[in-house]
Amino acid sequence: MSDAVPALPSADAVAPVAAAATGVKGATTTTEPTRAQQVIARRVAETKATVPEFTLQGEIDMEAVVAFRTERRAATGDGAPVPTVNDIVVKACALALREHPQANGAYRDAQFQRHERVNVGIVVAAPGNLVIPVVLDADARSLDEIAATTRTLAERARAGTITPPELSGGTFTVSNLGMHGVDAFTAIITSPQAALLAVGRVARRPVNHEEELALRFTMPVTLVCDHRILYGVDAAAFLDRIRALLQDPAALAA
Repeated sequence: MSDAVPALPSADAVAPVAAAATGVKGATTTTEPTRAQQVIARRVAETKATVPEFTLQGEIDMEAVVAFRTERRAATGDGAPVPTVNDIVVKACALALREHPQANGAYRDAQFQRHERVNVGIVVAAPGNLVIPVVLDADARSLDEIAATTRTLAERARAGTITPPELSGGTFTVSNLGMHGVDAFTAIITSPQAALLAVGRVARRPVNHEEELALRFTMPVTLVCDHRILYGVDAAAFLDRIRALLQDPAALAA
């Protein structure tokens, strides 16, 4: 018996094997993206290539929000709609944006812009598409008005009847994958906006509460920022204000 180590096959020897493996994935169907998908692909690629972004991650105590929604559901009865967690997040973001105008701005054409109106976009997955309907003047709307508006916009987006004006004018974006079981994620800014809030799943998690380990409802969030207009300390203060507002949801409903 020989102790010689078998030689590795040469490139020429491997080539026929590679050729024989052609089609191992089965039939491949190639389709052209729709015009909307082409626009999305171009915009996210341009944003990722040109925006110097950074992210801040946090976990917000949601015990008060969960209790607030439970009380509202019991008070309304008859299956009446109750503001979703996302509706409450939109309202909190809108009020925080009013107090932190830099986050409600944009970096465009080498200039800083600050917008007078607070218009919050909500990411909605439509069949074969991704759209961002906008809740205009979200800071001035009641929580119930925001809830009614987001329901209508989401239904129209999924039905394909959303109109260009309903997709225009956003100054900030909320992207929520929590309802799909996602704990935390990051996202791409809706350029040229200064920031986007990515919202994860509300769930009971072990946390340090009043110097004791406790299971409490919390929600992971990631604030994605354009570093050209929104700096770390300012972004942290903005995110902290969102946290404070969510921990007092009764004030949001006032």
